[in-house]
Amino acid sequence: MNWIERENSLQKTFLFTDFAAAIAWMVKASFVIEKMNHHPEWYNIYNKVHVVLRTHDAGNVITDKDRELAELLDKV
Repeated sequence: MNWIERENSLQKTFLFTDFAAAIAWMVKASFVIEKMNHHPEWYNIYNKVHVVLRTHDAGNVITDKDRELAELLDKV
């Protein structure tokens, strides 16, 4: 799991072949995210999707829920 712990969050940038592949991954990931009801901060720039995970309800820190979602996003 090559996520970086920074600023009380887990962060990772996913790289894809092009914009369409990045957006397709975001759509697939959204189903996992919604099922967990744990929504990341994320944004897309062309073939990159940057994801930031932290639990707002716990005071904006990393929790087990963030680590679980990170593992699931890696599998998408």
